[in-house]
Amino acid sequence: MAAVGPVVFAGGCSNGQARSAAASRARATPAHVYTVAEETTRRRVQTVGSLFALEESTLSAEVEGRVNAVLADVGDTVKEGQPLIKLDQQELQFEVDRQQGVVREVCAQLGIGPGDAPPADSKKLPSVQRAAADLFDAERKYGRAQEMLKDNLISQQQADEAKSRYQSTKATYEVALQEVDRLKALLVSSEASEKLAGKKLRDAVIRAPFPGAIKTRDVHPGEYLKVQSPVMVLVRTDRLRARLAVPEQWAGSISEGATVDLHVEAFPGETFQGRISRINPAVSQDSRTFEAEALIQNTDGRLKPGFFVQASLPSEREDKAIFVPEQAVNYRYGVYKVFLVNGNRISERQIRPAGQTEDERGRRFEVAEGLKPGDRVAAAISGTLREGDVVEEQGDDSAPVVK
Repeated sequence: MAAVGPVVFAGGCSNGQARSAAASRARATPAHVYTVAEETTRRRVQTVGSLFALEESTLSAEVEGRVNAVLADVGDTVKEGQPLIKLDQQELQFEVDRQQGVVREVCAQLGIGPGDAPPADSKKLPSVQRAAADLFDAERKYGRAQEMLKDNLISQQQADEAKSRYQSTKATYEVALQEVDRLKALLVSSEASEKLAGKKLRDAVIRAPFPGAIKTRDVHPGEYLKVQSPVMVLVRTDRLRARLAVPEQWAGSISEGATVDLHVEAFPGETFQGRISRINPAVSQDSRTFEAEALIQNTDGRLKPGFFVQASLPSEREDKAIFVPEQAVNYRYGVYKVFLVNGNRISERQIRPAGQTEDERGRRFEVAEGLKPGDRVAAAISGTLREGDVVEEQGDDSAPVVK
C-alpha cells in the first residue's frame, strides 16, 4: 500500500501539468508579431497653409457712362472675354462717327482714298504737281524776260513783273509742300483719334480678362460710372495657389517642382496634389517660417480659395529611423504604448512617436524613443492585448507590413 500511493500521486501531478499547459494554449491570444528594424527614410515636411485664387482682379470702368446691363452675378462662372457689364454706347458711337469724318476729309485733301497710305514722295501729289507746273512756267518766263531785257526788247517794269511772278509761284510751291506735310501729320493724328474713339466704344462692354468666377458685384443697372469705378471682383479658380508656412530648419531640404500632398477639412480622407512653384527666399522673423507656394489643378471647382490645408512636402533629407505599424500602437490618456514580446508573453512599453507616415507599407508610426532594432512587438488580430498576456504568433515580419 505504501508503494502504490506515490505512484498514484505522481500520476495525478502529470495529469495536472498537462491540463495547465492545455489551458495556457487555449488562453493564448493570436497576434501578429513584428521585428523592429532600423530603416533609411527620406523625410517629409508636415505643414499648414491656405488656398488662394491663381488670379484675383478688381475690374473697373475705363470709360464714363450709364450702366445698361449687368450680365453676371456673384458665383457665376465666366469664360475669358465674356461680357460682364454693358454701358450706354450712344455718345461713344457719335464720337467714332465724327473721327471717321475727319479722317475722310483729310484723305480727300491729300487726294487718297480712306484707308490708303499717302505717297512717300510729297511731290507726286496733285496739288504739289500743279504748283510745280506753275513754278516751271514762271521760271521759264522769268529767264526769257532777263534775255529780252538785255536786248532792250522789254521794259524794266515788264522784267520786274516776270521776276515777281516767279518768286510768287516759288513760294506757292513751297507752301504746297508744307501743306502736304501738315495733312500727312493731321492724317496720322486723325487716324489715332479714330482708333481711340473705337477703343472707348469697345471699352463700354466690360469683359472677363480670364476664366474664373465672380467674387463680388458692385454695380446695378442705371448707375452712372466714372473712369476707374470698380464694378466686380473676378477670381481665377481653375488653378489655385497653396501658400504653405515651412519651418526654417527645412530651408535647404525642399525644392521647386516637388509634388505636395494636400488635405482639406471639406473632403476628409481625400488627397489633392500640387507642385511647388515658388519658394520665398526670406524667413519671417515672427514665425521663423518661410513660404512655399504650390499650384493645384482645380478644373472641377471643388476646392475654394480660403480653404485651410494640411500639406506634406517631400524633402531631400535622409535619416535612420524606426517604424512600427499603426495597429501595433495603442494610444490612451495621452500616452502611446506598444506590447513588447518576451518569449511568448507580452509587456507594455511606452514610446514617444516622432510622427505618422503612410507609404507602400501602410500607415506607420516613427518611434523616437522606447524601441531599438531587434525588439519584437505584437498587434492583436482580434480583441485586445493586456500586460502579461500569452500570445500565439501568427507571423513575424522583419519589414513591417500592415496585414
